[in-house]
Amino acid sequence: MKHAVFVLALLLTTTGVLRAESVHVLVWDERQPRQSEAYDNFLGNEIVARLQASTEDLEFRSVTIDDPAQGLSPENLEWADVLVWWGHVRQAEVTQDNARRILDRILAGELDLIALHSAHWARPFTAAMNWRSVEQGRRHFEQQAGEKQLTIETVPPPREFTVPIHGSVRTPAFFGYRKSRDTYHGIIHLPWCCFPDYRPDGEPSTVTVLSPRHPIAAGLPETFTVHQTEMYNEPFHVPEPDEVIFEETWEKGERFRSGMVWNIGEGRVFYFRPGHETYPVFKQAQTLKVLENACRWLGTSEPE
Repeated sequence: MKHAVFVLALLLTTTGVLRAESVHVLVWDERQPRQSEAYDNFLGNEIVARLQASTEDLEFRSVTIDDPAQGLSPENLEWADVLVWWGHVRQAEVTQDNARRILDRILAGELDLIALHSAHWARPFTAAMNWRSVEQGRRHFEQQAGEKQLTIETVPPPREFTVPIHGSVRTPAFFGYRKSRDTYHGIIHLPWCCFPDYRPDGEPSTVTVLSPRHPIAAGLPETFTVHQTEMYNEPFHVPEPDEVIFEETWEKGERFRSGMVWNIGEGRVFYFRPGHETYPVFKQAQTLKVLENACRWLGTSEPE
């Protein structure tokens, strides 16, 4: 039902008022025990409960990695317009098959992904970032090669879930050379999907809205404070986004592009950085407003 149904399928209520069909939001949460430090009933369930109480056009299902098919059954994914993902310490347990099925649905325009905080290492997110990097690299090398023969190889990080250090080459990175007079070879170093610094001390951050006219920023002030959060520091090794909506800063000088959107085939991915499972980030009105706006926008509009 992605996108088009929302536009075309208007339902007549008993009062005679026309309303659009709900956006279906699947909230995936690994539900680790430490979430109990900030949430009585897990982080994902908290998001669902609070957004259900404040919206009428979003419909939710809350699932977890311990559900059948890791909560990612064909029935759940076919139902969903938007997938909200919280993962942290159990990233490696998510199967590559599930990540690929999610990516395939994003590419087809049947699903959009919202990756929260430490979901920068979630396999569906990294799969989407790898796809975007390969597409960018291919276009780059095709422009260089022109009519000449082109071969391309991809190089992943040597280990999954590793942290790049400052001064490293930013990834994704492209390097090409001539194999012969008529043959070019391109090497695409896939993105690390991580950053050199993090600090889980709960110090507050300031979020600045860089794109106030974007629908994800609707109803938000120019700046707002996340009262307790983990710090991430640039550079974030991901492909250049199509839009940067939020920037986050800390008193010690760190900064991060904290709200980014990528077009991935016919679908989209939105990354929203604030978080940590031991801080009540998703009890704040502003962060919940971001999620509400993002679910609605992703579920009802087409990529440009």
